[in-house]
Amino acid sequence: MPELLEIRWHGRGGMGTVTSAELFAGAAIDEGKFAQSFPSFGPERRGAPVTAYLRISDEFIRIRTDIAKPDILVIVDPKLLDQIDVTVGLKETGKIIVNSSLSARQLKQKYNYQWPVAAIDGLKIARETIKLPIANTAMMGALNRVTGAVKMESLAKQLEERFGDRAGGNIEAMTRAYNELDMED
Repeated sequence: MPELLEIRWHGRGGMGTVTSAELFAGAAIDEGKFAQSFPSFGPERRGAPVTAYLRISDEFIRIRTDIAKPDILVIVDPKLLDQIDVTVGLKETGKIIVNSSLSARQLKQKYNYQWPVAAIDGLKIARETIKLPIANTAMMGALNRVTGAVKMESLAKQLEERFGDRAGGNIEAMTRAYNELDMED
């Protein structure tokens, strides 16, 4: 993990994008790391594009701004790839993680990405595990596979605290995405 890991999440209101960034930050803090998580909304309504920011570091984080040059992009809603350039500011060494039924290779070719791409069909996993078309917890597992930023047990604890009795399916979704992630350099 770099000295400061900066992650920008792209999704839509109601997809759990902001919640996932917050839970990931909570897991990092539980492990004694420093973390920040905060959203950026357009019109505050379900279905509107939303961006969430996540910073993780072993040292105190002094920056309090949006993330303009992320290390990692997490795309919860793949339809955004055809609507906005989510890669704006992505570092040359950056990585892109996409919730998509397309393979990492297909995504890399379709969008002509120069960065490594990881893909997971988080929607399919979510339908099979939590019985809802909400891929955010699957994307947490995918992000952790790419970064190794926190322990999976720490993320599971955050899901248990947040979802209570419904945590089991969410933990399963996260774990499956971690294990099934398709990556293409």
